[in-house]
Amino acid sequence: MVLNVVQGLQNLLDRIERMRALGPEFIDITWNAGGRTSDLTSEMVKTCQGLIGLETCMHLTCTNMPKEKVDIALREAKAHGCRNVLALRGDPPAGKEEWEAVEGGFLHGIDLVRHIRKHYGDYFDIAVAGFPQFHLLPPAERDLEMKYLKEKIDAGVNFIFTQMFYDVEIFIDWVKAVRAAGITIPIVPGIAPIQTWNGFIRATSLAKTVIPQSFSDALEPYKNDDEKVRAIGTKLVADMCRKILKADLGIRGLHFYTMNLEKATKMLLEELNLVPRVETIKPLPWRQSLTPSRRQETIRPIFWANRTKSYISRTENWDEYPNGRFGDSRSPAYGELDGYGVWIKQTKEDAIKLWGHPTTFFDIASLFSRFCTQGLAALPWSDQAPSKETSVISTQLAQMNELGFLTINSQPAVNGARSDDKIHGWGPSNGFVYQKAYLEFFVNPTLLGLLLKHIERDSNITYYVINNRGDLRTNTHSDGPNAVTWGVFPGKEIVQPTIVEAISFMAWKACRTPFLKLDEAYELGQQWAQIYDADSPSRKLITDLMENSSLVNVVHNDFQDPEAIFKPFFLAGEEYAALNAASPTVNGINGH
Repeated sequence: MVLNVVQGLQNLLDRIERMRALGPEFIDITWNAGGRTSDLTSEMVKTCQGLIGLETCMHLTCTNMPKEKVDIALREAKAHGCRNVLALRGDPPAGKEEWEAVEGGFLHGIDLVRHIRKHYGDYFDIAVAGFPQFHLLPPAERDLEMKYLKEKIDAGVNFIFTQMFYDVEIFIDWVKAVRAAGITIPIVPGIAPIQTWNGFIRATSLAKTVIPQSFSDALEPYKNDDEKVRAIGTKLVADMCRKILKADLGIRGLHFYTMNLEKATKMLLEELNLVPRVETIKPLPWRQSLTPSRRQETIRPIFWANRTKSYISRTENWDEYPNGRFGDSRSPAYGELDGYGVWIKQTKEDAIKLWGHPTTFFDIASLFSRFCTQGLAALPWSDQAPSKETSVISTQLAQMNELGFLTINSQPAVNGARSDDKIHGWGPSNGFVYQKAYLEFFVNPTLLGLLLKHIERDSNITYYVINNRGDLRTNTHSDGPNAVTWGVFPGKEIVQPTIVEAISFMAWKACRTPFLKLDEAYELGQQWAQIYDADSPSRKLITDLMENSSLVNVVHNDFQDPEAIFKPFFLAGEEYAALNAASPTVNGINGH
């Protein structure tokens, strides 16, 4: 991933999320000359390792980098769980033609490699760049470049990434020369998908890359048709990859230069039949974190299912993860926010564009209903669009919201879906996954009273109710967790990665900073209200809703009956509608 501008950061993160589905072993985070974006690079490494759950390879250059800056970058990379560094001398700084070392810096890439090995031992896998086109240099220069490469390898390099190329024969000859020089570490060829004709010419000119005549002949006639160039380019580059993998060179992976563009890379992977199965990208139903303290985390509470970033932030300084649990609820740090705030993702302008100016409860219920049926991109409680499995129960969820239950989290019952199922599947091959139906929602006191009357008649339902003062009500007498997702796989114990328990529900409702007490689920609603002017009907409506509503979660423990969880809601909703028809104002909430 090429990291250039702060303004495009959110778009880049969204693109990384989508490209994660292509199953990369790792992604690159580049480093501008002199570390001009070093803070952003470090934050990207942290986000990709911790939040998105992708292994990263951080580029690190010598350009304008004194040792102190290098050490800061390496310390932060290690703290974030990054285990891979591409060590480069780097290009001359902007505005300069000649490269020169800064005072207290490194002169050559090998100096950076030696520094990393001296101070970090074998913690990092170190890569260096390889240049196949050096094989075209005059013999004396070619031999000197090979000598430099061998010295880097001997200093402790683990693998080689090559510069992009399009001439397979040049690459094959260079690999053979590298092996003849006694270099045995893995070589990973750099593959650049062809996006457009102009982009192709610009990139190859900049890198002085040899363009085979066959590429020019196939692409140039269509240089004004980007879609055609991309389609033809995909076939050409795919054929090049196949030749490399069949050439008995010991090449076991491909390194794609995406340049932050996903379509051409996806087309190329599909052409090569390298798009992974579900189990490759989804070992658990939620996104695993790859920071040092979380790599063994195998269980999480369900409440943050739609707010992963908040969960990661809130638990970042909790105790270690004993036995794979999400934290020790006995810890004095459990549930503490430690300075992180609670926020909604949207700007004021984007929020108003999304949610308009609701003035009645019906307006709000309609927004929630549209979100469940894919008609709305986001809600304050959901950082992303509904998951695929929401479509299984979208009609029921929409009806619930129309009846007055404002749903913010849910999952359908699943009874033994295959682990490779496109909607519910996760985990290793030949397994089966299960889920109990789960619903989480805001509801006013009158409707809640009607609902609980029906819930109490079903012994398979457990619930927790909490208000914004922290008063908790439940029908379960156990303080332990209730597994709501589990999987059965060959040769493994039963895996239970998602749970519901009272202490975590309280932490989701009530979180703290050093300055004030915040109720995350409620605070998100209050932040939504504050988007609108102080005396506006929309602010008053949403504020009243948050002050008067309870937050409820319900689990139906009979996972063999997918419709059972909805029955009490529909019965209570009918009774409430009849009550509301007799009196248009119920508990201060109008319009329903």
